[in-house]
Amino acid sequence: MAADVASSDGRFAVPPIAVKLLSNPKVAVALSVLTPIVIAVVLGERIVPHDPLETHVASRFADPGGEFLLGTDNLGRDLLSRTVIGGQKSLLLGFAATGVSLSLGVPIGLFTGYVKGRADEVLMRLMDVMMSIPVLLLGILLVVSLGTSLVNVVLAVGVVFTPRIARVTRSATLAESEEPYVLSAKARGESTAHILFREILPNVTAPIVVEGSVRVGYAILIGTSLSFLGLGSGPPHPDWGFMISEARLHMYTSPWYLLWPSVALVSTIMSMNLLGDGLRDVLDPRTQGDR
Repeated sequence: MAADVASSDGRFAVPPIAVKLLSNPKVAVALSVLTPIVIAVVLGERIVPHDPLETHVASRFADPGGEFLLGTDNLGRDLLSRTVIGGQKSLLLGFAATGVSLSLGVPIGLFTGYVKGRADEVLMRLMDVMMSIPVLLLGILLVVSLGTSLVNVVLAVGVVFTPRIARVTRSATLAESEEPYVLSAKARGESTAHILFREILPNVTAPIVVEGSVRVGYAILIGTSLSFLGLGSGPPHPDWGFMISEARLHMYTSPWYLLWPSVALVSTIMSMNLLGDGLRDVLDPRTQGDR
């Protein structure tokens, strides 16, 4: 394994899996779009030209150019600054909600795929019930019940996608549960937790990583949809969903107001989905023989 990281003369060598990923066209395109978005969002306040909350009433609905590179909104706030800072909340929501769904769905999928029987039947039927409810509707119900804060939106979106993570993990676990290394661990008297998290989990990470990367994009979409409906964490700090909701009232006066957060949102979601497809091409064992 060390040879994959450092060559014999001590110089750094790119791991083979990284070479495969970067040589995949889908991954390359996704990263070329996603990387500058993430860098801009992470740097945030350090690179934006204006305070995103500062109003310039005399420059309301300004066109792109000059002092305001992307124009201004209905209160004269800089759209470039608001789009960049708005991405912080949207991306945080997407990644945090996916983390919640992974932390809930992976253990459920591992457990049900390994023990099978009555526990599997009960938990999977519960997952089926949750999946039968439209994603956005379930998100709305949870946010209304918990309250409209960023933490509650993250929890709600994370719970919404838990059944899908659990399904993928269970399917992969079922395929691994009768492998010799698992039977050997049982024969040694290892605990169920050891078998699940030390034996099976490392061998089912590929489909989980692929599903998780796709879920980030969907989580951002659902989170911004909730913000669009007024169920997000709300002002004063912007996020893409709230900005789009505000902009639709002025789309004929200033199309730029609606355009920039929409472009940022669509670019991010499409890049995450494309990245997931590329990861599936590289990591899915069923496609390895074709490469």
